[in-house]
Amino acid sequence: MSSQDISAPPAPRAHRKLPAEVNILLVLIGIALVFEILGWIFQGQSFLFSWNRLKIMILQVSVIGIIAVGVTQVIISGGIDLSSGSVVGAVAMVAMSFAQVSTYARAVYPGLTDLPMIVPLLIGLGCGAIVGLINGWLIAYTKIPPFIATLGTMVTVRGFAKWYTKGQPISFPTEGFAWIGSGMMPVVIFIIVAAIFHIAMKYTRYGKFTYAIGANAQAARVSGIDVERHLVKVYVIAAMLAALAGMVVAARGQTAQAGMGLAYELDAIAMAVIGGVSLNGGRGSVLGTAIGMIIFGVIISGFTFLRLDAYYQEMIKGAIVVAAVVADVHRQRKRRKTS
Repeated sequence: MSSQDISAPPAPRAHRKLPAEVNILLVLIGIALVFEILGWIFQGQSFLFSWNRLKIMILQVSVIGIIAVGVTQVIISGGIDLSSGSVVGAVAMVAMSFAQVSTYARAVYPGLTDLPMIVPLLIGLGCGAIVGLINGWLIAYTKIPPFIATLGTMVTVRGFAKWYTKGQPISFPTEGFAWIGSGMMPVVIFIIVAAIFHIAMKYTRYGKFTYAIGANAQAARVSGIDVERHLVKVYVIAAMLAALAGMVVAARGQTAQAGMGLAYELDAIAMAVIGGVSLNGGRGSVLGTAIGMIIFGVIISGFTFLRLDAYYQEMIKGAIVVAAVVADVHRQRKRRKTS
């Protein structure tokens, strides 16, 4: 028998993996269908086919989603940010104090009322940038662990929010400022923010540097990336997005209180982790976080729809976050074995 008669074994097919975002989307569809089935069983009505319920659900999570976009970039860079919830409360107070109408006799700054909408917005974003600059400097240049650095600013900024008006709420904003929180504007703002940073993270040097630092900071430094300077940028952007979320919250409720944004940072981190962002850094996407935000909203709305007590909701929500982290650890181990 000649060698030509011996047929070579067929080459093994390359196993094509689905993008991580597709897997997360399938999880979202599965969770939504589960609540749809449970809705008909226990409530005798549809969970998904109710526009009012879906609108409320998206509005509830869109503000935290804005924070989650910034937190996603921080986690991808190999860090963590626990200060974003406190930034929400502090910036809500400061921005609202510059957005009051002149007809309110107890304005914080009587000589600075009826200002154009852009003024409190810029002041609020500036306050967020200052907090982000402090976080970034502490982490990048003093080498304090991100958890400790942002924990410190979390407590400090929350204290500032309470001190600013001695704990008193601030109300009566101008129509222009209130507009950014009216109707579906929070959702529109989230979509714009998510689209901008999805493009930035995927197609610009900013995104490539962020992934490189999160994957291996030393290798990124050797390749010529100014790691410290870039980390400061990442934390400034994250804090400014938290500041934007704080102004949206204040505008929507037309009042600002020092306690606003409490535990928002944990929900934002949960959205990112559920969306496939690795806590080890270097992996994840804004698109995945957006899907994670919707999953988060579906879970909370679904439990409320089924009239599950808030205590159980918190416990199940925590279990889901832990499960997402465990799944990420499993993926990392599997990836190391195959590499």
